[in-house]
Amino acid sequence: MSYDKVEVPEAGEPITLADEETGELDVPANPIIPIIHGDGIGTDVGPAAQQVLDAAAEATGRSIAWMRVYAGASAREKYDENLPDDTVSAIRDHRVAIKGPLTTPVGAGFRSLNVALRQKLDLYANVRPTYHIDGVPSPVKNPGQMDMVTFRENTEDVYAGIEWEAGTDESEQVRDFVEEEMGFDSTIHDGPVGIGVKPISEFGSKRLIREAIDYAIENDREKVTLVHKGNIMKFTEGAFRDWGYEVAEEEYGDDVITEDELWEEYDGEAPEGALVVNDRIADNMLQQLLTRTGDYEVIATMNLNGDYMSDAAGAQIGGLGIAPGANFGQGRCLAEPVHGSAPKYAGEDKVNPTAMILSGRIMLEYLGWKDAADLVKEAVEETISSGTVTYDLHRQIEGGTKVATSEFADAVCETIEELA
Repeated sequence: MSYDKVEVPEAGEPITLADEETGELDVPANPIIPIIHGDGIGTDVGPAAQQVLDAAAEATGRSIAWMRVYAGASAREKYDENLPDDTVSAIRDHRVAIKGPLTTPVGAGFRSLNVALRQKLDLYANVRPTYHIDGVPSPVKNPGQMDMVTFRENTEDVYAGIEWEAGTDESEQVRDFVEEEMGFDSTIHDGPVGIGVKPISEFGSKRLIREAIDYAIENDREKVTLVHKGNIMKFTEGAFRDWGYEVAEEEYGDDVITEDELWEEYDGEAPEGALVVNDRIADNMLQQLLTRTGDYEVIATMNLNGDYMSDAAGAQIGGLGIAPGANFGQGRCLAEPVHGSAPKYAGEDKVNPTAMILSGRIMLEYLGWKDAADLVKEAVEETISSGTVTYDLHRQIEGGTKVATSEFADAVCETIEELA
């Protein structure tokens, strides 16, 4: 493997695919892992996460050979483009990677690099675990009730980027087609109009929902909820719901029952070991995240819904500064925090690196390094609960010690050493 402007570390070994059908990996004790520090605060949180993950690997008798790759501002400096082939190829070749936040312009400019990476690498499942860490201030009374994992379809929906700018010939051609050929003659207002297409496929929906159900079964969760707006968008989001029930009923047999079956056949008491699959309308679900938080464990939904919902869930556990995430494909993982790049704080060594550190924890779990992953979570929680926090949390608590990004990483690494 060779690249134009990226060096492959000599000290590490590549991760390879052990089973093409299942996506199972063969992970050496010293894997090469590409890392994108990211834009804005990525220059701070990227190295902090790298340091903590190194400490956890070392504490469990392993090592990580980091391979620095570039996207966004750093790529423009090095390649004069936002997403060079080197970066995509390196992540594709090495299968497991981690990235910091990348800036996406609003309303104009280039398209989202986050979306581009997911699409180019077919990372179809964006997985966001949401759980409360002891010591983190929250706007709700009982943040510990939130323990939910959102599976968000990553390649379709309006995020597919199939859209045409208002006032262009292309948008007028689409308008003419919709009105004249398809018969929606009173749907679009006169004058300039931007038009987008919302593809939702059976293939994309079913493979995402399958991932959510498999995760729930493997992790002893009791319920998977399909979240959609199928009452309005019947042939896209409604189809997602229907395909979800098809997957549950046709592929999982007695291991899965629907909510209707739960009440009609079991009087509301699920048989031991059975997983319940139900569905909720998206707007109602956003309300129930607050009013019935503990009722929901695993969510399967589409791209836009999943973005809104996981951010709303993140607010209940203290904000996006501690909310981790990762993108999964067949035998591939790209971990990334949920938060954005916050460029005004870039280089100030002050922001909270917890979200990227805990995203790295998901990556360690994917490698099969559960002991190292558990060390990271426990060390982060002990550090925060002791009152050693960055400015964002310090301003919300009494007492405690305010530390810089790098100092927080140091404190977590020291705790890892004590726990190991």
